[in-house]
Amino acid sequence: MRSQQRVFAAVMRLLLKCLRLGRRRRLKLVRQAEQLWHYWHLCLRSLLYNSFTNGDVVLDSLFEPIYWLVDHITRWFGVVFVALVISLTSSIVAIVYICLLPLILQTYTPSWICWHLAYGHWNLVMIVFHYYMAITTSPGHPPQAKDNLTGVSICRKCIAPKPARTHHCSICNSPQAWGCCLTPPKHGACSGTDTGTVLLSPRCVLKMDHHCPWLNNCVGHYNHRYFFSFCLFMTMGCIYCSISSWEMFRDAYAAIEKMKLLEKERLQVAANQTYYQTPPPTFSFGQRAFHKSVVYLWVLCSSVALALGALTLWHAALITRGETSIERHINKKERQRLQKKGKVFRNPYSYGGWDNWKVFLGVDLPRHWLTRVLLPSPHLPHGSGLSWDLPPCVKEHHTPLLAL
Repeated sequence: MRSQQRVFAAVMRLLLKCLRLGRRRRLKLVRQAEQLWHYWHLCLRSLLYNSFTNGDVVLDSLFEPIYWLVDHITRWFGVVFVALVISLTSSIVAIVYICLLPLILQTYTPSWICWHLAYGHWNLVMIVFHYYMAITTSPGHPPQAKDNLTGVSICRKCIAPKPARTHHCSICNSPQAWGCCLTPPKHGACSGTDTGTVLLSPRCVLKMDHHCPWLNNCVGHYNHRYFFSFCLFMTMGCIYCSISSWEMFRDAYAAIEKMKLLEKERLQVAANQTYYQTPPPTFSFGQRAFHKSVVYLWVLCSSVALALGALTLWHAALITRGETSIERHINKKERQRLQKKGKVFRNPYSYGGWDNWKVFLGVDLPRHWLTRVLLPSPHLPHGSGLSWDLPPCVKEHHTPLLAL
């Protein structure tokens, strides 16, 4: 009995000793894990700490992969959108020349024929000219040298001077956006060479309005007028085609419905055909193509006129207020902030509705309404986009105050 008790006591002492060793080891591992955690936490804080960091910055950082994916998809699909605009516009022009123009020449009076030929070709020239200039003209970029600009901020994305009204485009963040800087402006604001090389580094955009996927280019200081003029003349052309082809559309739609009815009757006759029955006559391939082309023209032009017309009116309202799409959101927040303090916001870049249009269109003299607005004109906008002095076309202008 005593020997068994001794063995049992020895086993218990050994077990207790193992438990003490295991507890000490566990405590040691916990201390080492805590030290390692504090060490890596300190390293992470030392690398990423910023006194300006807040919840919005953290949220933007978490969504950065999504932004990157959307920007790259939009950038690559820009080429597809440009090809789509060219193909749809070319199809409408082809239908007008092949289907509608011969009918107009046969049925309309000489005065109406002259009107349609003159207005239609003028509108087409204005659309083609402004679209080509919008996609091939650089919106303008600030120079890289920091000594050339004073009183400007620094862009946190491209680490370069950021003049007033300048913003960074994340979609045009690489040279894959082929629409940028194919035609560098003469003021030297673009970093491309005289031969029109594409940008090799991320840049900000002067007076950036937005990135247009239908142009595969940013809308900025040097091509804003081309973009708006393209939208305006394209809307006018679509409205002109929709109104002019309304009667033809009704006849073509009725003819297509008659085609469907005759096709149904032909199938019924073919199912119960006898030697003494013949199927009803059907439309020829040319007639079918003609009627379907007229319906396609009217539906496409009407849809584009509604959608693009709304966009054109929106940009016309912004131009009247002397704002861009980005500045509208900035000015709205600033207006609300000052309103809480009992103050009034004044846009420093607005010269009044009429003068804003003259500055935007580059109208300095009365004859410029014809040579620069109603006719294709590659004239440059006022200023270089780096500073905003009083344009010469503005006679009287009281310096606006941000707050009164």
